[in-house]
Amino acid sequence: MAKDRATPGSQTSLREANRARIVSAVQQRGSITQIELAGVTGLSAATISNIVKELTVAGVLHTAPTSRSGRRAQEVTLARNLGLVAGVHLAERSLRVALADVTHRVVAEQRLPLPPGHRADSSLDRVALMIEEMVETVGAAPSEVLAVGVGLPAPIDVSTGQVSAGGILRGWGGVVIPDVLGRRLGIPVVVDNDANLGALAEARLGAARGRQHVAYLRVSHGVGLGLVLGGQVFRGRSGAAGELGHLVVEEDGEPCRCGSRGCLETLIGAAHLLARLAPTHGHLTLRDVVGQAMVGDTACRAVIAEAGERLGRVAATVCTLLDPEVVVVGGDLALAGELLLDPVRTALHARVLVTDAGPVPVEAAAFGGQSEMRGALVLALDTYEVGAPHGARGGA
Repeated sequence: MAKDRATPGSQTSLREANRARIVSAVQQRGSITQIELAGVTGLSAATISNIVKELTVAGVLHTAPTSRSGRRAQEVTLARNLGLVAGVHLAERSLRVALADVTHRVVAEQRLPLPPGHRADSSLDRVALMIEEMVETVGAAPSEVLAVGVGLPAPIDVSTGQVSAGGILRGWGGVVIPDVLGRRLGIPVVVDNDANLGALAEARLGAARGRQHVAYLRVSHGVGLGLVLGGQVFRGRSGAAGELGHLVVEEDGEPCRCGSRGCLETLIGAAHLLARLAPTHGHLTLRDVVGQAMVGDTACRAVIAEAGERLGRVAATVCTLLDPEVVVVGGDLALAGELLLDPVRTALHARVLVTDAGPVPVEAAAFGGQSEMRGALVLALDTYEVGAPHGARGGA
């Protein structure tokens, strides 16, 4: 029997797939030799060499001679256009840092767990070290980093660069974040609430691209709301607009870290969901809950559905007041997809006035759990491009 011959179309598709594999491998490692690329991707040395040459000419990759273990090799990195920006998301239990060029292309990223109640001094030191190490890893000079954007899960007064409600993020009170990190790195630093940055990323580049009025719901260890109104992030008088997690929904309910009782966060935040499952499932993380729900665990599905229903009720109030064009749901719990989104839609649509525009769409964040980090990159780049703050800034 004659061997099947690849059609021109399939050859083109294969080459595009190989290009994507090479770019992805370089992005994940920051810098890598062509020999190492062959081992990582499983492609032949000749294929690696040809594709790397093409992508170098196209301005996607950059190559330079190097010596590793005494052997000469060709080191491959992503090409950088005009400089880099750094994006940082200091969440309740994790830290994400990314470097991107001015076209928003991420050239390196890392994620680390953080202890509960992490404090400003140690966390900002860790951020500075990670940025310095990542810049070195991609073969860049510190002077190539133009600005740093930082997102925190707390209200931020952008006029001062400080957390404006100390009870929500303990250990951060009185810290002028842009000044502390800016002095350490010698780079302009801007800071904002993480849900605001999630809204910014999704409105600019993601699921709400091109929309002027966007509500972004972040559901993870905490609960937040980012608003883009008239194409601009809306923060309120002290940066506390959108603190949806601290809306009281159950009088005399469980105590909340903000000092109130019965806040939404006490009913759908990670601590509550994990406590509900602990008697039957033992120790879990939020991502464990999502993973088990996705493969059919009934109890995990039930707590996610209940969280979605409660979230949809509160989101209905947001939509009644602001009439956004779209509601985008992000954060770690949103990785459950329709298991969360469907009950959000059902509860929301049952409580919102139906207009000629139809029901408010409810969509998953395009960047998944990375929306806040991507928003921090956008904020940093915006600040560099216009030379004026879009959030609190500091530095050299």
